[in-house]
Amino acid sequence: MSAYDATKSHIIISSNIEEEYERLKESLFPARVVGFVNEKFLIEDAKAAIAEAYISESETKYIILGSYEFNTVSQNALLKVLEEPPRNIEFIIISPTKSGLLPTVRSRLPVRKGHLTHEVVPLELTLAKLGYKEIFGFLKEHARIQRVEAQSLLEALYYRATVVDKLILSARQLENFDKAYRLLELNARPQSVFTMVLMGFVSEAKNAG
Repeated sequence: MSAYDATKSHIIISSNIEEEYERLKESLFPARVVGFVNEKFLIEDAKAAIAEAYISESETKYIILGSYEFNTVSQNALLKVLEEPPRNIEFIIISPTKSGLLPTVRSRLPVRKGHLTHEVVPLELTLAKLGYKEIFGFLKEHARIQRVEAQSLLEALYYRATVVDKLILSARQLENFDKAYRLLELNARPQSVFTMVLMGFVSEAKNAG
């Protein structure tokens, strides 16, 4: 049993945006579904979605926002309507990764997993036994990584730590991951962001020792 009502506003993490959108339209029938699904979700899309939300409805209407890349400006524009949607309006956001969404957006809607067609990025690092040599090698390997790739790699690091290595992250480590998501969204240099996250594991290992 799901921890929340899937007919209410929520976020779906899925690697195939279009496929997930079609599945939702079918599962939500006969309710009215209005989709804003594009490769990139821009401020124009946000404004159109907000305008659609304020068209009054006597029955529940679902507004689906799907994209492989949501920019900061468009997400910020949505915050008020996500916080206080008009009567009979539910929002569903489809994104390939959680890190592609601002923490302020993620805090407003529950997150569920959709259909993931690709495996998590494989990593050779063992975060429980991380040293300076491994960090240097990792940074060198990913020296030319772009922002979107860096966001996926950050998700992979979190998955490796919590699922593969089964580590219980400290408050500082969790804070580092959350800060890293925000910094990448602000176009911070990926090398600096990954250094911060990985050094957090070295520090914890030293403290534990």
